Amino acid sequence: MYFNKKLLSIALALVMVLSAFVMPAGAFADGHEVTITIVGTTDLHANIYNYSYEDGVDVEDRGMAKVYSVIQAIREENPNTLLVDNGDTVQGTILSDDLYNTRLDLAHPVIDVMNFMGYDAMVLGNHEFNFGLDLVDKIVDEAEFPILGANVKYSHSGDYLTGIPYVIKEIAGVKVGILGITNPNIPRWDGPKVTELEFIYPADSVGEHIEMMKDEGADLIFVTSHIGYEEEYEGSGDGAEIFVEKYPEIAGVLTGHAHVTESQKVGNTLVGAARDAGRQVVRFDFDLAMEDDVWIIDDSRVQVIDVAEYTASEELREYAAEYHQNTLDFLVDVIGQVEEDFAPPSEIPGIPEAQIRDTGVMDLINIAQLEATGADVAGAALFSQNSNLRMGDVTYADIFEIYKYPNTLIGIEVTGAELKDYMEWSASYYNTYAPGDINISFNPNIRGYNYDMFQGVDYKVDITKPAGERIVDLMFEGEPVMPEDTLKLAINNYRYGGLKSMGIISGEPYFESDPKSLRSYIADYIAENTPIAPVVDNNWEVVGADLDHPLRPYLIEEIKAGNLELPVSEDGRSYNAKAINADDMIMQGLIPDEVLAEYGIEVAPMEPAPEPVPEPTPEPPKDDIEYIVKPGDWLSKIGMAYGVDWKVLAEYNELSNPNLIFPGQKIMIPRN
Repeated sequence: MYFNKKLLSIALALVMVLSAFVMPAGAFADGHEVTITIVGTTDLHANIYNYSYEDGVDVEDRGMAKVYSVIQAIREENPNTLLVDNGDTVQGTILSDDLYNTRLDLAHPVIDVMNFMGYDAMVLGNHEFNFGLDLVDKIVDEAEFPILGANVKYSHSGDYLTGIPYVIKEIAGVKVGILGITNPNIPRWDGPKVTELEFIYPADSVGEHIEMMKDEGADLIFVTSHIGYEEEYEGSGDGAEIFVEKYPEIAGVLTGHAHVTESQKVGNTLVGAARDAGRQVVRFDFDLAMEDDVWIIDDSRVQVIDVAEYTASEELREYAAEYHQNTLDFLVDVIGQVEEDFAPPSEIPGIPEAQIRDTGVMDLINIAQLEATGADVAGAALFSQNSNLRMGDVTYADIFEIYKYPNTLIGIEVTGAELKDYMEWSASYYNTYAPGDINISFNPNIRGYNYDMFQGVDYKVDITKPAGERIVDLMFEGEPVMPEDTLKLAINNYRYGGLKSMGIISGEPYFESDPKSLRSYIADYIAENTPIAPVVDNNWEVVGADLDHPLRPYLIEEIKAGNLELPVSEDGRSYNAKAINADDMIMQGLIPDEVLAEYGIEVAPMEPAPEPVPEPTPEPPKDDIEYIVKPGDWLSKIGMAYGVDWKVLAEYNELSNPNLIFPGQKIMIPRN
């Protein structure tokens, strides 16, 4: 166990004082040089072995066993190496979420393995909070290294949740200050579990603690922050870019949460990030030289290393073998039988049918939610493009495939108006249909896990209409859903927290399954109803899109042949981000003449278009600020950023429903 949290700060202060006498900077002559290496991991998500529990096979591109081989090689090259982790570490696999994260009486495998690997520090990620503060306390106690959280405190006392905001490690005579920043949006996602806590604006916390570390003699300041480099939610401060620009004395920053690769130098500050699941490791190197009894950073470099190039550490695999075997034993038990596949094959590769029409996969998840909560309506998302429950025996691994997150289940009463607003928020996932489109496509700014489909009501999604006006013919038990109606809604805890923070729903749960996971309810439903077959009631459909273009069959075959690719978002995280438009391709000359002839399409010769007469663009009143809504915004959040009450914004913009705004929408903000 690392330290009792109450004694932690005192103990560390004493260690720092004593260490000052071990190798003071003045013990080195001017010109003495040393290289300090900091290795960073992020978003490991409990992948200890390089193994896929869902597929039952070893994999080469992930896992702490692979990471450890990289770390050993770096330590052999440079003994002056520190190892830090960025968070989202103890959640994410069957091993963690379904076995050990709810068993507080058992040693946590991930923390045990991190102790074995010799970590020097870790910061809490947002997923560390999924199972409540008892689990956070447990891992803090079990870790033989400090778990940092400079910007999260108990509201009532002001004490740090983990007991420590930063640590100063002395290595080769250099005092390295490591500061930990967690994600400030945790109340948005896990609100009911963190009501005791206060999450501080990251840049403010960084500035405060940099001064503390300087006062304690830190020669090199490093920040490990479970946020991306750029803000995810404007105004939340959840972007490392803000404090990198504000505090140039920071030597390096390990970012995370976004599951992206990053290696850059901003001024003199190194910024690095890695993909999730232990696929990559970030290496920071700092060359220091002694000048006038002060360490100066002469040069620095950041590199992202792919673990696939390394052999998994057998030493680590042997150390963690018991945890791995316990998980395998858990997975082999058959819980039921499936008579046929639940997900139909995709007509167009890369577009899951379950996101464009009702399918057995989504109906199964929602029916399990309805049965467990006694609700009228349930909403759930397709978390993976390839989610399917396949014919044959069903094990827990199969459940993980169709529901990958450890969400718990919430039942809450909502009004008809709130349900409609929630459904409209969800339906903004679709791009607006344009004539000539041969497929339904998805908004690149909205992740697939934020598109819910509903059971218990009948409805249509008209994608010819703008976001906010798409849900039509909404019916419950054969009657139109009225704004004043009251219905019971079943959703997961993550969605509940998000909808509550956006002001879309307002009530308190009448049902909470915590700590039992929604996955467990799905497994129970299958076991109780085995053998099961997909049952699809087609209670919803996408309407308005005329997808009968003559070239559609040809273009689909081109996609299947790999000659035509569905667009993805700029960051690569959103698929099918823009429709393939046959008319546009014809006008651009991208369809061969013989194909046009085969499908009986004639293209009239282009005549020069008349010179357009520019129309004056009306400018917004000079006293107003024009704001474009971004994903994750809500009206009160925008108002707080500009010092304007949300009610004023609602009235000024003539918003009929101030709880419902959408990405891309224009909000005018009066300066006065």
